[in-house]
Amino acid sequence: MVADSIRRRIAADGPMPFEVFQESALYGEGGFFASGPVRSSATGDFLTSPEVSPWFGRSIGRYLSGTRIDRLVEVGAGSGSLLRALLEELGEIDAWAVEASPMARDRLRSVIAPNQVVASLDAVPGPFTGALIANELIDNLPVALAVRTGGGWSEHFVGVVGDELAFVTVPARGAVADWAERYGGEVPVDGIVEVQLAAAAWLRRAMAMLQQGVILLIDYGGTVEELEPRRNIGTLRTYRGHHLGPDPLLEPGETDITVDVNFTALLSVAEEAGSRAQLHRQDDFLIATGLRTVVSELRQQELELARAGDTIGQLAVKDERINAETLLHPRGLGDFRVLEIEVQR
Repeated sequence: MVADSIRRRIAADGPMPFEVFQESALYGEGGFFASGPVRSSATGDFLTSPEVSPWFGRSIGRYLSGTRIDRLVEVGAGSGSLLRALLEELGEIDAWAVEASPMARDRLRSVIAPNQVVASLDAVPGPFTGALIANELIDNLPVALAVRTGGGWSEHFVGVVGDELAFVTVPARGAVADWAERYGGEVPVDGIVEVQLAAAAWLRRAMAMLQQGVILLIDYGGTVEELEPRRNIGTLRTYRGHHLGPDPLLEPGETDITVDVNFTALLSVAEEAGSRAQLHRQDDFLIATGLRTVVSELRQQELELARAGDTIGQLAVKDERINAETLLHPRGLGDFRVLEIEVQR
């Protein structure tokens, strides 16, 4: 069990930073993404936009069709739903999939060349000209947990109290306190900031992979200002079976562990590297690719099929239209963010 392994490490080395715990729980031996079934599916633990509607990938494909793409890389490719829809739109292209889950990698080998399905971004040849896409990846990258004190910052480590994993408070490490101070915003005493140093490091690595092209990061979260109202208790949570799960310390390896992405911090990483970056709402981004027009065309098809008495065809198009509209719901998937980064060397 993952919990037993973590307890042994704590017994040997003392309490561990939360990001070390999260890395083990999600990606270590027996971890949530390192074992078990494909998580992003109707029978799994959550659905992402590509599983809701193929028009998500088709719309991104339309956006990319006006740019030079020698190589397409999806990181955290999961079930392959996004990659499959992208390839439908873009046609024959040098496509790579990066995925931590062994079961998901097996499925992805039926979508693209098996030798181009890899477990790490480091296995993708580069630098290249093209596009790198990550949908609902950044929210799972390990975070540190900073806690505002009267005079600065402390930090939640994971220790053992009795027989149970529990948070223990330690002085914040310098890099953690600096990030929290810069990107936490207005935080009340005892408020929590998820410090996303791993996300910043990942983005720097991703940008280094590109000689020229675009990076699209799609996820839930917001700017510093948008996240401020949630700082009393923070945004750390778990998912399992399409529902909110238990406390992240209770069943490590058995639940997804996620936080809202701080896009202000990622914008800073991109801009400091000299790249042009823009943050969009998902609904605005997809509408700009023509998805609203697609929905209108599907609605017209419904009416025509109804007039023709083709009930089965009408229902099929109705389902397609409703699923496409779901991508634009302003209080649902439409409220996700799309970070668009243009890399030029």
